Amino acid sequence: MKKVGIVMGSDSDLPVIRKATDTLRALGIPFEAHVYSAHRTPDEAMAFARSAKENGFGVIIAMAAHLAGAIAANTTLPVIGIPCKSNTLDGIDALLSTVQMPSGIPVATVAINGGANAALLSAQILALGEPELAKKLEEKRAADAKAVLEKDAAVSAQLNSEV
Repeated sequence: MKKVGIVMGSDSDLPVIRKATDTLRALGIPFEAHVYSAHRTPDEAMAFARSAKENGFGVIIAMAAHLAGAIAANTTLPVIGIPCKSNTLDGIDALLSTVQMPSGIPVATVAINGGANAALLSAQILALGEPELAKKLEEKRAADAKAVLEKDAAVSAQLNSEV
């Protein structure tokens, strides 16, 4: 199975990235995580992106709007950007930057601090060629649906009996 590459601009992104790595681990997907900055270590970020396909990666997750675009500019692998929540604009600036990539350099974008969804989208991409992974994703969806229906039954029993 191909690996998922994870690139974060700073180790301060670890709480969000852990949501991604926990999800990937639960699905049995190999990954490799790095801290590279599009501005402070541009050569390393570019080298990672340019060699990712040859190094066994199938998808790259990048946290930081500028970093996702820089990675995408240097690979034809799918890149998923996770916009970072900020103190000034709550991440809206990062969200807009991530979705506004120029034509020809696409970056898929998940929610602000959406590490788990970035991992799930990576899994869905990889599952196109991995039937066992596709089955795990289907089972996860079914388990998630079951959990919601159990909560519905509990809330309905509690509140609807009050009518």
